[in-house]
Amino acid sequence: MADSKRVLVPLAQGCEELEAVTIMDILVRGGIEVVSASLDNNREIHASRGTVLVAKTTLDAVKDEDFDLVALPGGLPGADYLMQDARILEILRRMHAQGKYVAAICAAPQVLREAGLLDGHKATSYPGVLDQHPAKDMQYVDAAVVEDDGIVTSKGPGTAMDFALALVEKLRGKAVRDDVEAALQRPPCH
Repeated sequence: MADSKRVLVPLAQGCEELEAVTIMDILVRGGIEVVSASLDNNREIHASRGTVLVAKTTLDAVKDEDFDLVALPGGLPGADYLMQDARILEILRRMHAQGKYVAAICAAPQVLREAGLLDGHKATSYPGVLDQHPAKDMQYVDAAVVEDDGIVTSKGPGTAMDFALALVEKLRGKAVRDDVEAALQRPPCH
């Protein structure tokens, strides 16, 4: 389809499964291709609460491909592993420089900070992740989802659906977001 969109969701060991699954599920419901990628050759991801997720591919296999958005699930130690991965930082910087969306939830906005993408921007995160260690001239916003200059951040597991729906809206428009949300039988909160 002409307006097909692709999203990369890197899955690190110890990621927050509710966030990872919610992001992937809502994006697929919005007609978006989701490519989940493990950081190494072990595609079996043991998430923070013990759930086992299986990535479609590895980061090395897709790191040079084109995506419209990269969405980082949080959770610890998953977000720390993302932050320590030079390939993730390079992908984030490249995509932001190309005017594409970068998104992170919970503890993962620290990865955006590490990549230098939050300098001078508004952002949110799980309490304590960014507000105590902000980027240069960053404004911490206590909101479920914060969007600023192609950067989308969110607070945590409880805001994962709001976050994922915001990503659908960014890539496919408000009408598609509203259709996805209505089918979920969830009262709109916007």
